[in-house]
Amino acid sequence: MELRDYVRILHKNWIMILILLVLGLVGGAGYAALQAPKYVASTQLYVSVRTEGAATGDLVQGTTFARQMVTSYVDVVNTALVLEPVIDELKLDTTVSALASRVSASTPLNTVLIDISVTDGDADQAAEIANAVADSFGTVVQGTLEQPTAEDAASPVVITVTEPAVTPVAASSPNVRMLIILGGLLGLALGVGVAMLRTVLDTRIHTQHDLEDITDRPMLGGIAYDPEAQKRPLIVHVDPRSPRSESFRTLRTNLQFLDVEGGAPVFVVSSAGPGEGKSTTAANLAIALAETGARVALVDGDLRLPRVADYMGLEGGVGLTDVLIGRVDVADALQKWGQNELYVLTSGRIPPNPSELLGSSAMTQVLGPLGEYFDYVLIDAPPLLLVTDAAVLGKKTRGVILVAASGKTKKQELTGAVRTLATAGVELLGTIVTMLPTKGPDSYGYGSYTYGAKHVADQAAPEISRAQAKPKRRTTAKAG
Repeated sequence: MELRDYVRILHKNWIMILILLVLGLVGGAGYAALQAPKYVASTQLYVSVRTEGAATGDLVQGTTFARQMVTSYVDVVNTALVLEPVIDELKLDTTVSALASRVSASTPLNTVLIDISVTDGDADQAAEIANAVADSFGTVVQGTLEQPTAEDAASPVVITVTEPAVTPVAASSPNVRMLIILGGLLGLALGVGVAMLRTVLDTRIHTQHDLEDITDRPMLGGIAYDPEAQKRPLIVHVDPRSPRSESFRTLRTNLQFLDVEGGAPVFVVSSAGPGEGKSTTAANLAIALAETGARVALVDGDLRLPRVADYMGLEGGVGLTDVLIGRVDVADALQKWGQNELYVLTSGRIPPNPSELLGSSAMTQVLGPLGEYFDYVLIDAPPLLLVTDAAVLGKKTRGVILVAASGKTKKQELTGAVRTLATAGVELLGTIVTMLPTKGPDSYGYGSYTYGAKHVADQAAPEISRAQAKPKRRTTAKAG
């Protein structure tokens, strides 16, 4: 993944990441509040060798001897020989091993100093134990470990307390700030990890980048999500100034610039699965094309679950199936819609053999005149992965425009649809992404528009279309 992909993932999941970050901070603070405070008291001892009246060389030897012995003395601090007298003196309710876990001793490198630290839940008791350990340690070393050879002589080793322990004023643990920061970092890491995992496990189409990983065919446009799409499917007609209507006009422009020199301007609009918006896309695109003054035919090629007649508010009892079986002439079956040159050929009655009808020579004879008379012919076909109808129609037309729904169509489904077209030898002209969110990282750049009495694109587009449109020869398929 590229950097923009990581940014999109973080942007898309920022609420969840923020929640886990806050929970981590709260968790760290709560954990710190549950911890009992610990206080550390320290004392320092100086180890020396008696050298009364000794020469300089003897002093050096004594210091060297003390440095060598200090490393051994450090290990003596936590022994029962030192700690048992402390327990008895202070009347502590503990054992030697338990007390040893709270007492630590160390010596700085190349020194004759011993640092003794005691950790306890009571600040005063920590200082008392540290001083008692220092006294007991001195007694053990001078009276037992390094006891004098003569009865009235002094020990050759002297233990001097250079810094007695004092009652600590602040607890050494818990470190509330550190625990809160650590909790926040853990929450942040968990949030980012969950966001990445969700992205990896999410196999749905979301952005144009997802389409680029599946096919190299151009993305012709993105259609914004409209929660009221079921109530007003013909948004270009009902609300021509909405951003969603503008997205269909953008799609119209991209379709006009599409290279269609290889055949008649007959396009199949299909999708990988049901419910991805192919029928509403075909209908709105047909209306947007007709706004430019072009002659447009919208054919309902979905002979299994037709929708065009319901969306366009037309009578669907007579339509494509009647034309294919020779009951009605195509010119009589076409129904004019609106004030522009838009004609609709509904599906007619649902036949028992849709694939055979769509693949018949009769269908070829119907598409021929339509392609010659109309500037654009759009055929709404069934989903590719369910039936072969769209692939059959694609062989008789210029190619297929594939519709995919953002957040619904799975990548493997779209890949299967592309593979189906390639296997059938049908050209994939481009893709359209529907149900795109209007906000967030997966949006397709929708914004606010200011319209006058008439949309600027509606004023300029007819002139461009008429200037560039290829003259069509009228055939027997006369509209109306």
